[in-house]
Amino acid sequence: MTEFKNVTALAQSNVYFDGKVISHKIILADGTEKTLGVMMPGEYTFDTNVAEIMAVTAGEMNVLLAGANDWQIFRAGESYQVAANSQFKLKITAVCDYVCSYLPRLV
Repeated sequence: MTEFKNVTALAQSNVYFDGKVISHKIILADGTEKTLGVMMPGEYTFDTNVAEIMAVTAGEMNVLLAGANDWQIFRAGESYQVAANSQFKLKITAVCDYVCSYLPRLV
């Protein structure tokens, strides 16, 4: 998941945590939305509205998912799912690239 073809890329960036996390939204031909981003070292807490799949494309993420007691490490080439309407925590020790895929809401 390092290359996407036939996408619309939005130039406006999403900037979080005083510029330590920055992403850009892309929209695939089928309407699927993703964000491509980079995180600088730090500790972050994110809230979700919809379920997401976070794929690490460079570096690693230390992740504490909602309801979990133990931190997990995800490295480049690995991914994890985050539940809708939840919160997760990250510890980033070196620059980390990621792709966030938003899963469709179930009706």
